[in-house]
Amino acid sequence: MKQLLLLALAALSAAAADYSLIRERMQDYVKRGAIPGAVTLVRHKGEIVSFDAVGYQDIEAKTPMTKDSIFQVMSMTKPFTGVSIMMLLEEGKVSLNDPVEKYLPEFRGQMVLDIAADGKRTLRKPARLMTIRDLMTHTSGMTGPPEGLKELYTRMDKPLANAVLVYSQTPLAFDPGTKWQYSNTGIATLGRIVEVHSGMKFEEFLARRIFQPLGMKDSHIFLPESKRSRLAAVYRIDEGKLHKSGPEILGGYSLDYRKNAVYAAPEFGLYTTAADLANFYQMMLDGGVFAGNRLISRASVEVMTQVHTGDLKAGHMPGTAFGLTWEVVKDPLGSQALLSQGTFGHGGAFNTHGFVDPKKGLVGVFLIQMSTTATDPKYSFMSIAEAKTE
Repeated sequence: MKQLLLLALAALSAAAADYSLIRERMQDYVKRGAIPGAVTLVRHKGEIVSFDAVGYQDIEAKTPMTKDSIFQVMSMTKPFTGVSIMMLLEEGKVSLNDPVEKYLPEFRGQMVLDIAADGKRTLRKPARLMTIRDLMTHTSGMTGPPEGLKELYTRMDKPLANAVLVYSQTPLAFDPGTKWQYSNTGIATLGRIVEVHSGMKFEEFLARRIFQPLGMKDSHIFLPESKRSRLAAVYRIDEGKLHKSGPEILGGYSLDYRKNAVYAAPEFGLYTTAADLANFYQMMLDGGVFAGNRLISRASVEVMTQVHTGDLKAGHMPGTAFGLTWEVVKDPLGSQALLSQGTFGHGGAFNTHGFVDPKKGLVGVFLIQMSTTATDPKYSFMSIAEAKTE
């Protein structure tokens, strides 16, 4: 018996040592000046098996990155919006296949803009009405912010209701359901549906219905002043060196803390930490429940994480498709980072990423703040986490 116990302890120690490779690789990226710093977290079968912070939150101020550093996770906000919609669905307030105009009347009469090879533009009625499912799968035909709202994503100076009203009067780029085109405005529209049919501001809904039950104490749409010292600055690579990104990025200059922002940004607005995100992903892995609090049903989790885009070319990573606001590994090409088929997750514009591998009972959170492309560290993290998890 004693020998068996020693062998078990040795096995646990070996596993812990293996996960230390994540820290080593991230430190190497910091040393080479590829990233300012990173926070990584791996949860296996509900237990945190790796949690590290390396490098700097602010290089110039020499502020070290810490496990509770706060990040702008940008498009990782989208699945939170998706879960919010599923909550309304379970309350009988919305239906996935209903037209958007049923819930937001301003969308009535929305047209499709066709552009011919000679540049001729014509408006026509869509082949069918745009549905909530179309918004959740990025197949709605909705495009980026139109003229007049081009600075919304940096200034965040218009309320969500005002922005979505403008989106509703903007023609679609194609018939709903016929193509996949990543759509921030489509997710924003979902957030507005949440507001109208819950009776709460989007940020209030997230705080009361998701953050509080999950113990996500450091998650906010508008960052409180008391937590600003923990915010990681956003950097870019310029002429081979790291420099702070300026006011041109999403949300504006990071250390201005989105001053005077009123746009709730259901598509990119979330400030959060690695530990908070891990709770959200664990809830999804466990079928909609966390620490005894059920947010959504197991049926909703299964529907959200199935492929809904069929044979359409969809997703950001090779071999993936889209479920309902989640990117899903669809075929072997998607296993480039050893991700199991059926793994679901989402990334963000500043090169953050989170994923859930149900086959391995694995949750991974990868947080950096880079406005220029920095995918190698992310894939290194995912590959090591997957390879060391049995």
